Amino acid sequence: MVHSILREQAERFIPNHPEIKPGYTVRVHEQIQDEEGGKARIQIFEGLVIGVHNGHVPTDRTITVRRIASGVGVEKNFPLSSPVIKKIDVKKVATVRRAKLNFLRGRLGKSARLSERFTTGGEFDVAVAAPEPAKEAPSEVEAKEEKKE
Repeated sequence: MVHSILREQAERFIPNHPEIKPGYTVRVHEQIQDEEGGKARIQIFEGLVIGVHNGHVPTDRTITVRRIASGVGVEKNFPLSSPVIKKIDVKKVATVRRAKLNFLRGRLGKSARLSERFTTGGEFDVAVAAPEPAKEAPSEVEAKEEKKE
């Protein structure tokens, strides 16, 4: 009972990201503040999604993204409901048969590659809600009629 109420309340705070699964190569656009806190910039982290954690409510979702930087494996966990994450782009999709791809941590070179699945052009487009039309200000005639009533 309590979980269903929390789940309904959390639905409002879910940002609009494409569906992400293990095996996807993604580019995560993350907002970074400099040390003084003055300037903010967008930093892109591109890598392979090796795990998705759903949590109890939809706002608890996180993804683990892994990439090789200068010969060293780097992994970052991104909470999907964080305001720091500005955009997520799906670049490639690989066919995988597991929910967690932790076995890739110990592999190097060709053995760490996954076979790519072909995708359609608009498969990962995120639907954006259309803005509501702005209400026009009442004309002078309508305003006078309202005052008389």
